[in-house]
Amino acid sequence: MLILIVGVLLSVASPAVLANSGPVLLGLTLLAGGLALIIIGAAGLGRGIQAQSPMTPDDETDASAYPTRLVGQLDPALSRWMWLLKWLLAIPHYIVLSILWIAFLVVTVAAGLVILFTGRYPASLFQFTVGVLRWNWRVSFYAYGVLGTDHYPPFTLARTDYPAEFDVAYPAKLSHWKVLVKSWLLALPQLLIVAALTGGVWASTDGSNTGSANGISLLSLLVLITALILLFTGVYRLGLFNLLMGINRWIYRTITYTALMRDDYPPFRLDQGPLEPPAERRDVGNVPL
Repeated sequence: MLILIVGVLLSVASPAVLANSGPVLLGLTLLAGGLALIIIGAAGLGRGIQAQSPMTPDDETDASAYPTRLVGQLDPALSRWMWLLKWLLAIPHYIVLSILWIAFLVVTVAAGLVILFTGRYPASLFQFTVGVLRWNWRVSFYAYGVLGTDHYPPFTLARTDYPAEFDVAYPAKLSHWKVLVKSWLLALPQLLIVAALTGGVWASTDGSNTGSANGISLLSLLVLITALILLFTGVYRLGLFNLLMGINRWIYRTITYTALMRDDYPPFRLDQGPLEPPAERRDVGNVPL
């Protein structure tokens, strides 16, 4: 993690050097060194995750199910008022995630180049990117995206017994050419839907899905309604919880696809509820957007 943080700091410092008419060679050296350290740090963290909790390969998943797994168990004894402070309590997570998301973008570009020539996503980097999404989902479930638990999220990229977890099956093979068009062309319909839900394409991934310049987002509005009901009644409405889970599930499937982690196109449906629905029930009782 220390190597990754140093890499992010160097990468962020390099544009400042170039913008202030500093030595071009110094700026480019800082950038190259920073990017290299980010890749090295991410790969090391990914190998650490693999050692703690081996990833799920394609051959161990249901072929008829979408290869992401987003779950969240609603806390039956939520505090009426703690949600008022969660945004403040989660600030340390926001700081760490701001660094991890910079590394996430760098790793995605680097992995895209590898996929283009080999058709494989480097396993250690894949574990890192899944870990970032996993960490982000826990914080979202706790603080701003669901408010589903009062248990403080752990500071780790690996799997835990936290009430909210996320995972992606490791792809045995990825398309060489789709890597060039997935994130911006093929994913465009999904990105438009996510933008409508969150107020911005990537708003749900950086801890800032609190609305947009045009007003509050649908996701934020639903969370606010849920929080007010909880404050005055002490009850978290199960219907709202299931809907919020479905929206977040749609968002994270889209992120997984646009981040080049899978070639499987995300389904156009809300799979509501705390758990991923069984494959045979995916077309029953789900609400299309």
